[in-house]
Amino acid sequence: MNIIPKFMYGTAWKEGRTSSLVTTALNAGFREFDTANQRKHYFEAGMGEAIQAAIVAGQVYREELFIQTKFTYQRGQDHRLPYDPAASLSKQVEQSFASSLEHLHTDYVDAYILHGPVAQRDIYPEDKEVWRAMELLHDQKIARTLGVSNVSLQQLELLFEFAKVKPKFVQNRCYAVTRWDSDVRRFCKKNDIIYQGFSLLTANQQVLTSGAIVKLAEKYKTGAEQIVFRFAQQIGMCPLTGTSNSEHMKADLASAQFSLTAAEMTVVENTGV
Repeated sequence: MNIIPKFMYGTAWKEGRTSSLVTTALNAGFREFDTANQRKHYFEAGMGEAIQAAIVAGQVYREELFIQTKFTYQRGQDHRLPYDPAASLSKQVEQSFASSLEHLHTDYVDAYILHGPVAQRDIYPEDKEVWRAMELLHDQKIARTLGVSNVSLQQLELLFEFAKVKPKFVQNRCYAVTRWDSDVRRFCKKNDIIYQGFSLLTANQQVLTSGAIVKLAEKYKTGAEQIVFRFAQQIGMCPLTGTSNSEHMKADLASAQFSLTAAEMTVVENTGV
């Protein structure tokens, strides 16, 4: 049975601390993890090391975990490529995925994500070739679900129309000023796609210090960050957190223990607009 992620721990920009922080996140209660085979911003093997150690120690079973990684075009990489740059894009997907399985000590991933289309607008032949290669991995049942990140509504519509295996996940940087990416989220809801929001805190610092959010944090005896995370979950979003603080990890997960009223949800949704 596929796990539906509710709250993911993101591992971008953790470098040499990745393994220890994933271990801390596991101890805090996280079971859903996001990475990418993009050494420029992620240390995928560090995440795999921590997860493998937890499985060997009997702390968790593989089936309890949701492991998500990504294919990244060469333009988003540095010199440490997980594939042959001279190979076709289809072959690059195959090589990158095989490398990810090795890094993560697993024989399948729960979600495989296209780490952004090749350009900022439209869907190009390169994206179609990559998606078809990803669909082959899905057909082999080694990529249980597929998704796309850093995508506009227009690109998502085009990809959805083209795809044989429809994207199950969209992962975007989420800004309050756009009512938390409302247009993309609306499309996702209509088409049974789970929206994953990242940079919910770092991209919305003004929201965290707004009077309305501070009041809600006082009412629920929590932090402004947890108000944002609770709002995200209540609108059907799977939020990502990348905190390196163990107490913040626990507090973030504890945001599921209270519920905002409909009026309070409206307040948060309109904060920053």
